[in-house]
Amino acid sequence: MVQQRAFPKVVCVQEIQNWVRVEGDRLVFPGGGTSFPKGVKDYVDEIRRVVPLKSGNIRTALDVGCGDLLVGFEIIVKIRVASFGASLMDYNILTMSIAPMDIHEAQVQFALERGLPAMLGILSTYRLPYPSRSFDMAHCSRCLVPWTAYGTQYWNLELGVKSSCFLSMRCPNAPLSTQISQFQDHIILTIFFIKCLDGVYLMEIDRVLRPGGYWVVSGPPISWKSSYKGWERKAQDLEKEQISLEDLARRLCWKKIAERGPIAVWRKPTNHIHCIQKLKAWKSPHFCAETDPDAGWYKEMDPCITPLPKVTDIRSISGGALERWPKMLNTAPPRIRNGVTRGATVNTFNKDNQIWIKRVSYYGSVLKSLGAGKYRNIMDMNAGLGGFAAAISKQQVWVMNVVPFDAQNNTLGIVYERGLIGTYMNWCEAFSTYPRTYDLIHAHGVFSMYMGK
Repeated sequence: MVQQRAFPKVVCVQEIQNWVRVEGDRLVFPGGGTSFPKGVKDYVDEIRRVVPLKSGNIRTALDVGCGDLLVGFEIIVKIRVASFGASLMDYNILTMSIAPMDIHEAQVQFALERGLPAMLGILSTYRLPYPSRSFDMAHCSRCLVPWTAYGTQYWNLELGVKSSCFLSMRCPNAPLSTQISQFQDHIILTIFFIKCLDGVYLMEIDRVLRPGGYWVVSGPPISWKSSYKGWERKAQDLEKEQISLEDLARRLCWKKIAERGPIAVWRKPTNHIHCIQKLKAWKSPHFCAETDPDAGWYKEMDPCITPLPKVTDIRSISGGALERWPKMLNTAPPRIRNGVTRGATVNTFNKDNQIWIKRVSYYGSVLKSLGAGKYRNIMDMNAGLGGFAAAISKQQVWVMNVVPFDAQNNTLGIVYERGLIGTYMNWCEAFSTYPRTYDLIHAHGVFSMYMGK
């Protein structure tokens, strides 16, 4: 439970929910709400019975804490102020919560002001700004993302550029010609559709999930038999949605390991040996070809499965096994040991760690408040191998490790394999956050990178 100075207007807007209330001059976040009516602790306990949260194998999580459902031009948003991520900190799990900008709730801002990792983001046309195989677990609770629906890209005559990704919620399984007619009363100056993307959002979750990673879902359509009346939805519609969801997960080669109470859990395979054989017999989806799986900056989503690194043994973990937390923090990760990251070796990794331990010690001697608990949200604008974040990790802080998209070496995958979190970024653009949300910003070698730009 985290406290914050009260702003009564926000509480009035959300008085029918349970995620925030006023106590004196403070806002208190009990962790309930539309997603967790019994409180987030009970909800996480339910997940813990299925997913090994205490094992040390799960360190990074992605919380798609909100989604957007397009009906005409109205966007309906739900997010839970990162209460899920706050609760996972009890298990030493670092959670990246993403949500679009929401002016009437600004819950990403709430999360950051509570000292929890979050950034503005949305599942739309482009990939999420993270490398492949980044997260041990992904979570969606009433996030309203239409995982199995068709997304249709279009060209806008007035703008002359590709504008957005719209979702046909009226006829998600209709042929393309029908979709065009359905959209004409919503979108003007639309000249033609390019392609239909079936289940592309779940394929994006598959891309950023590690081999053996977990996908946890609650809310519609999960547990529809006992909840459809409360959701004011038709049982038949919810049943069809769940059947479609289960079919898509199966075609991604995921295994459903549990559905109990309000949650359902799927697990991604540790390698694609069996999946390669299965996809030969299925018409769709197919494996992505000739694309960088780690590209996450203005890279369009594709309706295909991101292939895992090849292995020859069915028991092997694609890309290599990670150490458990906290050992993984200072152990050379597989992307270095396997030689897949240019310019990074075990020797340079160990030297980088020692350099940053000395530098952070010096920082503390100059900036006395650094070790006094006055900072919580820290950003490293040019994270490299994540040495700064690792060196400062003993303090009660978290670090947003930023790797510029045009850096000489793409090291963000290494950062994630150390049990840290971060994002790609172009520092010629605004960062995806709210103003005044970081306590300390660290810049090493940033200005020299952008001197000629």
